[in-house]
Order: sequence, then structure tokens, then C-alpha cells
Amino acid sequence: MAAIYTKGLSTHNRQWADLDLDFVKHPITEDIVRKTNVEAVKRAVRNLILTNRYDKHFHPEIDGGVTRHLFGLSTAHTKHDIEIAVKTCLQNYEPRVTVDNVVVSGDLDNNGFNVSIFFTVINTPEPIEISLFLERTR
Repeated sequence: MAAIYTKGLSTHNRQWADLDLDFVKHPITEDIVRKTNVEAVKRAVRNLILTNRYDKHFHPEIDGGVTRHLFGLSTAHTKHDIEIAVKTCLQNYEPRVTVDNVVVSGDLDNNGFNVSIFFTVINTPEPIEISLFLERTR
């Protein structure tokens, strides 16, 4: 006689973890606090966008692509180039996210760009937004 199993299929949600780069100490264990799941992915996206070529050892091809556009004038062409650079960077180097939209607006008073990145993490239905202010540092 065949057995009938009534237990549902198990679903395994993948969890991601990363170190908190602010190096905050856990109050009880006194270890470095970890960022998990969506917070870890947000931090990874932010770090990836702000990465320059040759910043990562043994991976010189990883480049956020936005810093080369920060030294020119704030034009519509520059905003479009930053949007394309952000989308390309995330599509190539961050497989955990699906980019929905990138909005770039120039801030002439502060000599920079406000960048809002809208994306969804795979396995999570809610959309996530990250806002960055990009300015030249050198």
C-alpha cells in the first residue's frame, strides 16, 4: 500500500549576512554586529556603486562607474550616463537584486547628484529604495 504524506513542501529562503562596516560592537557578545538579509543586500549595493576600478584586490574589473561622471558639468547627458552606469553595475555584479528604476537628479548647490535606486531582492516581494548623494572627493 502506498503512503500518503500530508506534510507540505518545505520552502527554504536563502539568508544573506555581511559584516557591519561601521564595526559596531554587540552589547552582549562584544563581537562585531552582522547585517542580515535585506540590510546586507542594501549595504552591498551601496558599496558596489561607490567602488572604483582597482579598489577590489584581484578583481580590477569591478567598477561602479559613477565617479568618472562626477567631475563634469551637471547636464541631462551626465544624469543619463549615471543611470546607465548604476544599472549596468548592478546587473553585472549583484545577482541578488533586480533593478526596477534609477532616478538621478542634479544638486547644483552642493555640486553632486542625488541617486535613488529602486530594486527588489530575489525571494522578497517588497520593493526597496536606496538614496545616495554622489559628490567628487578629490
